[in-house]
Amino acid sequence: MLELTFTAADLARTRFAVSPLWEVVAGVRVVKDPAAHPVHRRWAEEVRPRLARLDWAPLADLVPVPTRVIPGFVCPPPATSVPDLSVELAAVRATPAERVRRGLSVVPRTPATDALAADPARGLARLAEAIEAYWEVALAPYWPRVLRLLEEDVLRRARRFAEGGVRELLGGLDPAVRWDDETLVVAHRHVRRSSRLRGRGLLLVPSAFVWPRVFSVVDPPYQPALRYPPDGVATLWEAAAPVPDALAAVVGRSRARLLAELTSPASTQELTRRTGLSAGAVSQHLTTLRAAGLVASFRAGRFVLYRRTSAAEALLTASATA
Repeated sequence: MLELTFTAADLARTRFAVSPLWEVVAGVRVVKDPAAHPVHRRWAEEVRPRLARLDWAPLADLVPVPTRVIPGFVCPPPATSVPDLSVELAAVRATPAERVRRGLSVVPRTPATDALAADPARGLARLAEAIEAYWEVALAPYWPRVLRLLEEDVLRRARRFAEGGVRELLGGLDPAVRWDDETLVVAHRHVRRSSRLRGRGLLLVPSAFVWPRVFSVVDPPYQPALRYPPDGVATLWEAAAPVPDALAAVVGRSRARLLAELTSPASTQELTRRTGLSAGAVSQHLTTLRAAGLVASFRAGRFVLYRRTSAAEALLTASATA
């Protein structure tokens, strides 16, 4: 059990962040042991054949399963709220050699980890390359969907904080987490310690691939962090709703398919992947649907997301009952 004691200064410095790098690392656990993560089995089955064509041992060997601990230098807590992967990898590459070697003491020795210990600078460069390659085939195609889930969770918890204060925010993070007076108690399988945050605050990182556990970071030089599963993670890989034939007859099957896919906001890239339509066709159809008042767009971070309007919801409901 981990106990984190807060002061007023710690509460003032507590914040949320999303970490693409952590999603990479947590996703490795899923790929290596999909049976232990049934929520993500559909995703794992899609990406494992692609990963078989990569040399990602420099990354895979640093995330053993079952996972008791992951070396801190592999995924340091992010310094900004929504960092680019390139920013996080710059922090990895800059890790001092001695910190790398200390971190390696918690994972099994392999040829990849021995090479990293022998030449940390060169090994960290290889690790960063492996992470980038993994990202491109395993996460980049799905990132808009994952990011949307994480950002929606942050907004939802911000509302909880506004309504119920710190107790509601921190005590409602996960069943394994509870708020007890000035202390956050985290039920860990392998951690037994008490720690005072000492004005450093706590970084809260929602993570799709951390499910069903929570992971924590408490040792300097990193800001203390808690990585927890967001609400709604079980819906992340749900199949699309069927396309109503009556609606397809009116607006066309491709446009009806896009409307059916927009059960929650999605980007052009995600809709392209999910529907099998070309990016140009998706963009053209969305423009037409927006002009007709059936979809609306808004920006979320680096992405433009599309959502159904109330008019589209009414059409879908009427078509489904026709």
